[in-house]
Amino acid sequence: MTLQTTPLADIHNPALTQSLQHKLNNKTKPLGSLGRLEALALQLGQILDSENPALEQPQMVVFAADHGLAARGVSAFPSDVTWQMVENFLAGGAAVSVLARQHGLALTVVDCGVQRDFLAGLPAGATRPGLQVRKVAGAEGGTADSSAGAAMAPAQCRQAIANGRALVQGLPGNTLILGEMGIGNTSAASLLLAKLTGLDIAQCTGAGTGLDSEGVQRKTAVLREVMQRHAALIDPLDVLAAMGGLEIATMVGAVLQAAHERRVVLVDGFITTSAVLVAHALAPQVLQRCVFAHRSGERGHEFMLQHLGVQALLDLGLRLGEGSGAALAWPLLQSACAILREMASFASAGVSEKSQSAHAG
Repeated sequence: MTLQTTPLADIHNPALTQSLQHKLNNKTKPLGSLGRLEALALQLGQILDSENPALEQPQMVVFAADHGLAARGVSAFPSDVTWQMVENFLAGGAAVSVLARQHGLALTVVDCGVQRDFLAGLPAGATRPGLQVRKVAGAEGGTADSSAGAAMAPAQCRQAIANGRALVQGLPGNTLILGEMGIGNTSAASLLLAKLTGLDIAQCTGAGTGLDSEGVQRKTAVLREVMQRHAALIDPLDVLAAMGGLEIATMVGAVLQAAHERRVVLVDGFITTSAVLVAHALAPQVLQRCVFAHRSGERGHEFMLQHLGVQALLDLGLRLGEGSGAALAWPLLQSACAILREMASFASAGVSEKSQSAHAG
């Protein structure tokens, strides 16, 4: 399967990088003493093409869809939990709802293919605050069972990616924060990880929503069936269509569009990183725009991060999803930008640079 994409530009600007580094080095602190916060500030300045980066109108977007593979018992929860959690997001009661509210993040939930009509009973053309319906024709109830065939038809996969692009085009701000919801989607992410990196599926499969050890073994056996059925596939888009999810494919489009628009992309955990894994295979420069919020407690996430050659900001043992880890990491991005914009230099503060040694001691 092919996808019409505009090649992403390399945002690395040696002059800007040198200027940003000089600015950081001359703040009133010992050289490098803010550690990885300085590297984050440098990256954000590069993404936003500014020595004084500001994160404007951050958009937390939770992509939701159902998975046909869930019928094989790969999750500890039934598929109905997907639509029930969407309602929880919209009501403001989920973890990501609380954290988005705390940090002033605009929260949008996207129905990419949930087996539910969230607009049922409303007048034609009516909407619900905080909800966007971006279902794919023929896949309104989610993906098909990938152990029996392809999860999506090629046209459905392309449409989901296009939906993600269009969604981002309609959002304000310069920061996209990724979240997701979908019973069965750790299975889809594990499959994408195994197929795109060559790892054995057993290494990539974890407890998901809370399976016990026997449940993980059953899940692994089902996923091995999927891997065998689609063993001949190589192209990343073909792999995504065969094994992925509608919310993951929509996220792929959203990441590609956000990267094209030079937005900061704050990536949550295992599922959202699987979308970046696919987007990276299509356009490697997306990584320049991505900040990885945390290392998930889901075992495959560390392998994803290693494959991409990136390091996450936090390691709190989180495995909730929703974008919860990204919301928790958000203040670090704010702090990194504030340091660049507001922290005094030795010259402006009238502090002798020789005091660095005493400051450090």
